[in-house]
Amino acid sequence: MAVSFLNREVSDLCLGKPALKPIPAEATVSEALTLLKKSGETHVSVWSCDHIRKVIEGGGGGDSVCRCIGKICMVDVICFLCKEENLADPSKALQTPVEQILPKGNSIVRHLDPNSSLLEAIDYILEGAQNLVIPIQNYKSTPSRKKLLSTASFLTPTNHNGVEYCWLTQEDIVRFLLNSIGVFSPMPTFSIESLNIINHDMMTVSYHDPAISSLDAIIRAYIEQSSVAVVDEGNRLIGEISPFTLAYCDETVAAAIATLSAGDLMTYIDYGGPPEDLIELVKMRLQEKKLGAMVELIDEEFSLSSSSSSASSCSSDDESGSNKVTVLGRYSSARRSEAITCYPWSSLVAVMIQALAHRANSIWVMDEDHNLIGVVTFKGILEVFRSIANAKRKPEKENTSKQ
Repeated sequence: MAVSFLNREVSDLCLGKPALKPIPAEATVSEALTLLKKSGETHVSVWSCDHIRKVIEGGGGGDSVCRCIGKICMVDVICFLCKEENLADPSKALQTPVEQILPKGNSIVRHLDPNSSLLEAIDYILEGAQNLVIPIQNYKSTPSRKKLLSTASFLTPTNHNGVEYCWLTQEDIVRFLLNSIGVFSPMPTFSIESLNIINHDMMTVSYHDPAISSLDAIIRAYIEQSSVAVVDEGNRLIGEISPFTLAYCDETVAAAIATLSAGDLMTYIDYGGPPEDLIELVKMRLQEKKLGAMVELIDEEFSLSSSSSSASSCSSDDESGSNKVTVLGRYSSARRSEAITCYPWSSLVAVMIQALAHRANSIWVMDEDHNLIGVVTFKGILEVFRSIANAKRKPEKENTSKQ
């Protein structure tokens, strides 16, 4: 029964999913920022449609399909601006084409047919994909050459040749599995330790260390859908720097990473927004480093006359359930920088519920003395469900070999 469930089509997960908000690969980082802030989305899909130019030029290739080649979010922009040359001239950096700052190597975005199985989707994620792009509607119409010409300046690839697309995330798949968790009984009641999904290869930074020293770890955490643990001198967990939280911030966080300690950075990106004294500290240190252009960027983002409650780069209110709005009108659902924890004896289903309830891609694992010993990610959780299909195939192979 569990294996048949894993063979369900991924289109079942797409019901109610909104169409992707796209941006061309040739668009600038500044344009991507504008779309992120206006849409309120944490990620925007990046598309390459080279065949459109071929049609306009009178050549072939009109039947080709646009491809989503990646995604961009505030984490990409923040890490890009943290480079020394970009801190010195952020205005120039923001004119860089989006495709130049996409993560290199294995694609974190993959296309998948709607009739593909849930098992295939899990396999793609285990291979490194974060988002799976799937067609959700087909109008069975082909745009004319005249229409291509009129829309070439800003193509909307999610409605190309009558097809719209959505994407599925690791969180979407884990939530779908949790909704039918009884199918996999008794496995969900097993401890995460017995299932061997605790990853002991953690990324950590000391509370008092410069936040910039964790930049490589933040980039890695973003790729691996995890977080960076902030620890004290005794390696005890204090909090975390989460890409999920950074995704709800604005580009000025690059200045905070370049000037603050890891502990102060946690305060800066917390859901209440940075306090005025931290903003002023960041600006003072930027001036000391002769990075006046970055100070101007901060002044544009935060009104000097605003109170600390309205001058917020990362704003939401989890306790009241109501969202605050930044000065640019971008809503946030970010959570606190407080780390979410569990124990080796915690059950798989308990950890799944905990992660989804807190919108956390990773849960820190503590021992009985409250020492940090590892982390559990959505990818590790999905490996458990994938192993069910592997276990089913093994007896089948053995029976075949006996015959």
